[in-house]
Amino acid sequence: MVASLRHGDATLGGAARALQVSARTLQRHLGRMGTSHSELLAEVRLNIACRLLADSGKRLSDIAKILGYANASSFSRSFARSMKIQPVVYRRQQLARKQKITRPRGRPHALAR
Repeated sequence: MVASLRHGDATLGGAARALQVSARTLQRHLGRMGTSHSELLAEVRLNIACRLLADSGKRLSDIAKILGYANASSFSRSFARSMKIQPVVYRRQQLARKQKITRPRGRPHALAR
């Protein structure tokens, strides 16, 4: 699915072609696993979005394009619906968390005395 997103063909038909099975066969197999192509795609998109928001300085419009959304607004609405937080707020929280983790421990800085 990640490769499908990268190539702009994250459809059921595209996934089926990549796996060399019919779309219906893929649907049946996914159904037996208790999921669907759209559920898997949403999960993959969300995982990639979280990683890109936390680990890159890419603009929301660039992330939206990478993930196959029509625009940044569509991406933002989808992300907020799934994560219950706006993507820009999520990014800010992740950056703050990273800064907190990477601060050196031990003696306080000389200026802090």
